[in-house]
Amino acid sequence: MESSPITAPSTTVPGTTAPSIIAPSILAADFAHLADAVRDIEGAADWVHVDVMDNHFVPNLTIGLPVVQSLRKATTIPFDVHLMITDPERWAPGYAEAGAYNVTFHAEACENPVALAKTLRAAGAKAGLAIDRDTPVEPYLELLPYLDTLLIMTIKAGFGGQKFLPEMLDKVRDVRRRITAKDLQVRLEVDGGIAADTIEQAAAAGADAFVAGTAVYGADDPAEAVRKLRALAERSLAHS
Repeated sequence: MESSPITAPSTTVPGTTAPSIIAPSILAADFAHLADAVRDIEGAADWVHVDVMDNHFVPNLTIGLPVVQSLRKATTIPFDVHLMITDPERWAPGYAEAGAYNVTFHAEACENPVALAKTLRAAGAKAGLAIDRDTPVEPYLELLPYLDTLLIMTIKAGFGGQKFLPEMLDKVRDVRRRITAKDLQVRLEVDGGIAADTIEQAAAAGADAFVAGTAVYGADDPAEAVRKLRALAERSLAHS
């Protein structure tokens, strides 16, 4: 492992200094109208969460690089790409080169997370590491200085619409304690079952970035749903 932290890119992207980040997942949107789905949340969402699944690392197949490249042209909202794929060392840099703001890969799929984080940053993206439901977080706490985002799955990776697992918040608390103790600039993101009745729990545990799928795209007004989620998260963050 390298002995010194990687220098993060200096590019400032709107939304990254907000106390809480709301990242609607287009996994819950109508795949026939993805550009429209992204436009529906412009002016409200901070990031667009893009779930890339390969039907190998997880038993589901979604979208890949060509769709991300095309969709990138349809909006200015930063892309938060979540790679649920095998061999991220091979594929992740392409998403950074396609203009993704943040590219997150899974700890379970990567032999050298620090090296891949360095590659992603060199390609112009922020680097994120995801921890799946059944994976302990402790072995990865020492990697936090090399990352821009740590994503805790509050469900089992692979499908949207699953029920939030509150027991996963112990991982969030552990990560938040380490971030605070070391005074690190790392986003702590949660993904899975985030909605109006769960986002405050996640924020109170220490998360400051929230992926919401059906809670946004199942609403009559996705942009208003985003605003309501942000208000709930920030209220909880203020209290904690």
